[in-house]
Amino acid sequence: MSHTLSQKYLSTRGASYGLSFEDVVLKGLASDGGLFIPEEIPSLPAGWETEWRDLSFEDLAYRIMSLYISPSEIPSEDLKDIIRRSYATFRHPERTPVVELDEKRNLYLLELFHGPTFAFKDVALQFLGNLFEYFLVRKNEGKEGKDRHHLTVIGATSGDTGSAAIYGLRGKKDVSIFILFPTGRVSPIQQAQMTTVLDANVHNLTVEGSFDDCQDIVKALFADPDLNSTHNIAAVNSINWARILAQITYYFYSYFSLTKTPGFSKDTKMRFVVPSGNFGDILAGWFAKRMGIPAEKLVIATNENDILDRFFRSGGQYTKNTTQAEGVKETHSPAMDILVSSNFERLLWFLAFQADGAGSADERRKHACESVSNWLNQLKTQGGFTVPQAVLEGAKAEFESERVSNDETIDQIKSTYTSSFPSNLGPGSAKSSKTGGYILDPHSAVGVRAALRSIERNPGVKHISLSTAHPAKFASAVDLALRAEDGYDFTEVLPQEFIGLEQRESRVTPIRAGAGWVGVREVVKAEVEQELQGLR
Repeated sequence: MSHTLSQKYLSTRGASYGLSFEDVVLKGLASDGGLFIPEEIPSLPAGWETEWRDLSFEDLAYRIMSLYISPSEIPSEDLKDIIRRSYATFRHPERTPVVELDEKRNLYLLELFHGPTFAFKDVALQFLGNLFEYFLVRKNEGKEGKDRHHLTVIGATSGDTGSAAIYGLRGKKDVSIFILFPTGRVSPIQQAQMTTVLDANVHNLTVEGSFDDCQDIVKALFADPDLNSTHNIAAVNSINWARILAQITYYFYSYFSLTKTPGFSKDTKMRFVVPSGNFGDILAGWFAKRMGIPAEKLVIATNENDILDRFFRSGGQYTKNTTQAEGVKETHSPAMDILVSSNFERLLWFLAFQADGAGSADERRKHACESVSNWLNQLKTQGGFTVPQAVLEGAKAEFESERVSNDETIDQIKSTYTSSFPSNLGPGSAKSSKTGGYILDPHSAVGVRAALRSIERNPGVKHISLSTAHPAKFASAVDLALRAEDGYDFTEVLPQEFIGLEQRESRVTPIRAGAGWVGVREVVKAEVEQELQGLR
């Protein structure tokens, strides 16, 4: 692993390679349906642990991103400015603070909900929104009217990506954003966060079905030659490499926070535990680990939609859950209600590359692309595939998995509230002012329950569990868990920004049942045309 100034990117399925960072950010998804990955994972500079230890979140982000973005593409001062503006919108001075949740068990919580939409996705999407703007300003210098490069950003959401992407792109010049979400399957607050943004460049489309149905439509639009020839379409989902890149920072930041806790030494063992749906968040942790963070393992925490957990427990079978007639099961943690984890493809590519001991790097890359293409094709045609033993062993060397049931999720919110009273909380942390009890959202609760199981097996190992959203976004699950508890009052954890949000004017376009991706394509074309007419 070496760091090269001219970092290039390729598609996991082999059709595109040698691409620049700008190419992969603006394209989002490769033309062959693959995901973009760096040709090499850069190694860290000598002395990084000492030199980076006391950096601010922004300065740390700059050091990490500089290893993946050549200064010939984005000059250093410009990159620093993009990063500074991206995190100036966060409410906490540390951006992603670490909280000690359980001192006896060495359990820490990484709070990722201090951005504008109260979810971890702000860390990546504030940055991505500013990146899109930066590249567009550069492309459109001196151009007028129809000559200007206009970006049509299309994404699917199970709740948090949509609002975070909208807040990252609202009102930005030369870009339209379309967010598809499943009707009735996002929380009322999440829906209001998206649909009450009335900027002309923001378009919300509601689709009958599940998140996976929305994601399938998005992938079909990216694969459509017609739309690609008329519109510059770009991705905001975690299929966009910039999302993963931005999220690497908080793994380093939380690691450095941990090194400052009492009793930490170079022999201290640590693990990260990540509530996982689409696999993007934990994949960023894997990149951080491969770059050099001394994490012993990454623990995948799934809800009852458990394709990732089943992969590890079934000897490497990655299969859609055919026992569930309806496909995706609705749970209390809807952002993880996903049938297929898109980003797992990126990990599979690196595991296949690593397991292939023969030949040059170019030959091994080619073989990895062929393997991934075959597996994903089997997933599409046969509903699943099984990886070779060497690939499974590579995954097991770095990951463990846990499945947390719906009932356990509610139980964990309750038990954390009644047993965890952390004292080192900064502004905006989610605790009851009456009891001092810490309030988890249902996704973070899945992570904490998985972390506690891992701690039972590995006593003494420090665990950082990722807290992905503010509990106010999931009022019904939190209320279900805590309404019988003394001193609990949901209104006291409600951020000022959420008060009255559901009563505001909103705008949303329902996609008629059976319209499919072609119907969505026509809506996208018509809305962009109307928006551009309004600007001319």
